[in-house]
Amino acid sequence: MALNLASTAAAASCFATSSSSSTSAAGRRAASVVAMPSTSSAAATTSLRMARQAACEPLVACRAVAAERATAASASSRRNGVPVFVMMPLDTVKKCGSALNRRKAVAASLAALKSAGVEGIMVDVWWGIVESHGPGRYNFDGYMELMEMARNTGLKVQAVMSFHQCGGNVGDSVNIPLPRWVVEEMEKDQEFAYTDQWGRRNYEYVSLGADAMPVLKGRTPIECYTDFMRAFRDHFASFLGNTIVEIQVGMGPAGELRYPSYPESNGTWRFPGIGAFQCGDRYMRASLKAAAEATGKPEWGHGGPTDAGGYNSWPEDTVFFRADGGGWSTEYGDFFLSWYSQMLLDHGDRVLSGATSVFDDATGVKISVKVAGIHWHYGTRSHAPELTAGYYNTRHRDGYLPIARLLARHGSAVLNFTCVEMRDHEQPQEARCMPEALVRQVGGAARAAGVGLAGENALPRYDGTAHDQVVAAAVDRAAEERMVAFTYLRMGPDLFSPDNWRRFVAFVRRMSEAGSPREAAEREAHGVAQATGSLVHEAAAALRS
Repeated sequence: MALNLASTAAAASCFATSSSSSTSAAGRRAASVVAMPSTSSAAATTSLRMARQAACEPLVACRAVAAERATAASASSRRNGVPVFVMMPLDTVKKCGSALNRRKAVAASLAALKSAGVEGIMVDVWWGIVESHGPGRYNFDGYMELMEMARNTGLKVQAVMSFHQCGGNVGDSVNIPLPRWVVEEMEKDQEFAYTDQWGRRNYEYVSLGADAMPVLKGRTPIECYTDFMRAFRDHFASFLGNTIVEIQVGMGPAGELRYPSYPESNGTWRFPGIGAFQCGDRYMRASLKAAAEATGKPEWGHGGPTDAGGYNSWPEDTVFFRADGGGWSTEYGDFFLSWYSQMLLDHGDRVLSGATSVFDDATGVKISVKVAGIHWHYGTRSHAPELTAGYYNTRHRDGYLPIARLLARHGSAVLNFTCVEMRDHEQPQEARCMPEALVRQVGGAARAAGVGLAGENALPRYDGTAHDQVVAAAVDRAAEERMVAFTYLRMGPDLFSPDNWRRFVAFVRRMSEAGSPREAAEREAHGVAQATGSLVHEAAAALRS
């Protein structure tokens, strides 16, 4: 095997960073002081004294003072609001898994987020990083460092079990493939990669058709996911329920419960194309054939619709998705779409069964599942992009209630939904985009099933208009209709620019305190922004480096 010099250099860099980041206990205590402001004067005095004693750098004490002042200025109890979490950068942990990327930036950023009143952070725990060196060989060192920093800072953590590839979707700024040994198996037998009708393979996530097949070195994909979660639980047992409060279980591309029907890699799909069905691999074809024979229509089992257009078609460009007389509204269309969506639901059920067997009630963590906000062509009859993604949602059928009921059967797992920041009139009207109506529909499905609804913004937004929309959708409603949490996309230098930071602090106040007037939140945010100015500047600079 040829020696990969780039990989060797990266591994050496990881080792050096890991060694240098293993600072003394006193140094770690000093860092924790910076990030643990207290609302009481006694706690503030104690924190400042500890900072003076432990700090070797003059900036440490300055950070502690700024954090204390910010917290004192914003101290107020929650009034049944919605806690805000912030997504960490996709490459928070080095690809070798042994250390954090930009450790100084992470420390400064966590302290700044705490000062703003943020509840916690969300981080992707990448399968392609943790188990990269071989089946059952887990390296959580970099994540352990992050969890310790979060705990010392007083922030909670939403940990995402990311069983998908990073790269090829909206917002993917880095490339983190599946574990190499998984990719090697997929290269040997490409039939357990998702496949479209033209034979195009997708390696973002192992095809759900192979869920029960021992195709990964003698284990099934479901067994691999469950073993991974069990290893995570065992490594982080002391953090569960206190620092780590939620486990979001990856179910497909981008971590979402869906098919990879609209991949951006290599220009395959562009918004607002309808996408394409992903049922061309051997295992999916075998399931479809069996379902058709059981229905008494064996001729329906030879493959998916061949008249459904291409990735970048619009509904009316196709025969299958057109409004009047399209195949989606026929007996065959109902058979195929029912089978296709049920396969996705069954996959979700299998992965959730593994997750709940590992993270039982004793761990004290919530389980959540992410569902994609496919809002384009929502105003059409067929809802074509939702159908190709596996959501059998049309003008005459609710495709989200079955998903919500699935989560309810697994201990009321939380339904996490995207595109909460979007407004209908901001979208291209010719694409019949209706994100606001979609969010309302999904919220109604969650309430009907008795599960909590959490939200995310689909795209980075730092403006007051987007913040207003999130507050209206998540907080400004009856208590029983409020979201249980909101995760903000994403931590980075843009978030820490002075104007964006001030608006973000005001947004957090409005989210955390239901009914808080916008003007009062903005006045309070101005004081916090001033108190944390040097800390935020340092975080932004470190993230850019």
